[in-house]
Amino acid sequence: MPPLGALLGLIVGLVLGLLGGGGSVLTVPILVYVLGLETAVAIAGSLAVVGLVSLVGAFRHGRAGRVDLPTALWFAPPAMVGAYAGARAAAWIPGPAQLVLFALVMLVAAGFMLRGRPDVGEEGARAGALLVAATALGVGALTGVVGVGGGFVIVPSLVLLLRVPMKRAVGTSLLVIAFNAAAGFAGYAGRVTLPVPLLAGFGACAVAGIVLGSHLVRYVKPAALRRAFAVFLVVVAVFMLVQNLSR
Repeated sequence: MPPLGALLGLIVGLVLGLLGGGGSVLTVPILVYVLGLETAVAIAGSLAVVGLVSLVGAFRHGRAGRVDLPTALWFAPPAMVGAYAGARAAAWIPGPAQLVLFALVMLVAAGFMLRGRPDVGEEGARAGALLVAATALGVGALTGVVGVGGGFVIVPSLVLLLRVPMKRAVGTSLLVIAFNAAAGFAGYAGRVTLPVPLLAGFGACAVAGIVLGSHLVRYVKPAALRRAFAVFLVVVAVFMLVQNLSR
């Protein structure tokens, strides 16, 4: 594992631990542009890494009482269906087109982060099951096609649709991401050959980052971090669009 790759893995985990999402949006560009993997391999590898790291983060948040397990088990099944279907459909999407779509998803993620987190408490009725299922299915499809966990959509969905308090939404999002990533990875199984040692090293660094992030989330107000991260996502997305639109 190159030192730069190890550092970036640590950052991916740290962002996931602090924000409940966003770190996975970094993983595919890192695997493609820093570690030199092909697009399909990078997406499948991202799902493996993000799934493992998110599961570790969800466990740590759960020990602190910040995971709403019934809500996660309600949101996750349609998301997993979408993730598996998206991964199977990705076989017919050229690599450059996947990266262009990924860059557009990054811009959407940046928009969510710049808007800030919704400030909604436990009051009010939950959204209907059909709307929740449709949202989860769409998030899952994105997971399968472009390899993102979808935390930047899952967190506000949990808060606004299911009335989950913000701190619990972060931990709950990580558990849903783990389910999503597992289903998406299953959709790529047998189609790509993964560089296991490289991904294991990157994943280990990301696990260390999420352990640190899930500890710091109690003390850090991540608003400024979220805005800076959103600007960074815009820069990376523009770079990816310039690189791939011509192809």
